[in-house]
Amino acid sequence: MEKNTSFTEGKIMQPLLLFAVPVLLALFLQAMYGAVDLLIVGKFASSADVSAVSTGSQIMTTLTNLVSSFAMGTTILLGQQIGSGKKEEGGRTVGTSILLFAGIAVIMSVILVVFAPQVSSLMNAPEEAFQKTVDYIRICGGGMLVIVAYNLIGCIFRGLGDSRTPLITVAIACVFNVAGDLLLCAVFGMGTAGAAIATVFAQIVSVIVSFILISKKDLPFTIKKENIRIHKTYLRKMTAFGAPIALQDLLVSISFLIILAIVNGMGVIASAGVGVAEKVCAFIMLISSAFMQSMSAFVAQNYGAGRLTRARKALHYGIAVSFTVGIVMFAITFFHGDILAGIFSSDQEVIAAAADYLKAYAIDCLFTAIFFCYTGFYNGIGRTRFVMIQGILGAFCVRVPVSYIMSIQPNTSLFHIGLATPMSSILQLILCVGFMLRLQKNKLLDDNLKNY
Repeated sequence: MEKNTSFTEGKIMQPLLLFAVPVLLALFLQAMYGAVDLLIVGKFASSADVSAVSTGSQIMTTLTNLVSSFAMGTTILLGQQIGSGKKEEGGRTVGTSILLFAGIAVIMSVILVVFAPQVSSLMNAPEEAFQKTVDYIRICGGGMLVIVAYNLIGCIFRGLGDSRTPLITVAIACVFNVAGDLLLCAVFGMGTAGAAIATVFAQIVSVIVSFILISKKDLPFTIKKENIRIHKTYLRKMTAFGAPIALQDLLVSISFLIILAIVNGMGVIASAGVGVAEKVCAFIMLISSAFMQSMSAFVAQNYGAGRLTRARKALHYGIAVSFTVGIVMFAITFFHGDILAGIFSSDQEVIAAAADYLKAYAIDCLFTAIFFCYTGFYNGIGRTRFVMIQGILGAFCVRVPVSYIMSIQPNTSLFHIGLATPMSSILQLILCVGFMLRLQKNKLLDDNLKNY
């Protein structure tokens, strides 16, 4: 049976990279998962369908990220429990997570199905794409239980130091999603509705396979029937870790939704262009996102073991690799954004709009490569409140106001609106470096410091 990985001994760079590569591949497949909907709809349907999938998937991505962010509390707690040798507590943590997230999924599902028109209206969906947006949100909303289960399983295994199992489940989901999109959109011409149905069905298959894989794994704890209940102690710890991350990601996502709503007011071409650009961005930010997730798992185990010097070295290695790739992503996106956008749309106006927006995002590749690693480090040591604060400040003190100011300028462009994103990242990076210096000054990153 496959063993889980311990990050507390031996080399640093090699296990960090070996863990990060499956995370990267999983993120790539997840990005493909979302991009395939837009890609196939863009090739076989109208601009209204592209706009609907863009807006609808943005809503679903926001909610999915909210769930995944909150589930990071499970990842962090499990990692710290394993690092400190308290492995049997993991069964209670997982049992609490199962019931907690099942309840969250049911509530989300009801809200999305019932209030899909209001959500679409709030997003200022273009008139010609309005009903299609409602349909997409309702169909995906009806499948929230499997979407939540799909993401929770991945968070649990990353907390155990296992990034391969989530990769397998994501790969399966991606294959079924592509097949479903081609069948329903390209063959049967179902457009937006077909893309949504394919998305939900693929995740149902993935969750079923996940349970089969779980039954064959050598877990460091036993998930007993009596453990599947709400354990207040572990619920408090998970919430303390996960809630700030979730709130931060929610508010940051809302800031991007506000920007999308601003852009939607500029017409369907601008709306579709930003939708295409966001899909491209999901790929160009993959390395940074992979190191953020990997850093959290690596640091959490070392924090639990009291080995913070080792955790800081991992941060430095992660920044070096991530920033190197960030330079490459900047060059490709800034100078060849039109080629990247052309992958997702054949409409020349949409491609031009997306390329304009991507020039601003290209600049952001340089800053996120660094501060995403810091974010992963702070999550791993349980400083999730700071992560929340810096994210909210970047979103609402810079990103949203700058986007609005740019949007009301004469002769404005999507490039000008997009500049709000790297400007907010600069503030967040400054805050991250400053907080690190403060922790070191107060000797809160010394070895054998037991906060867990």
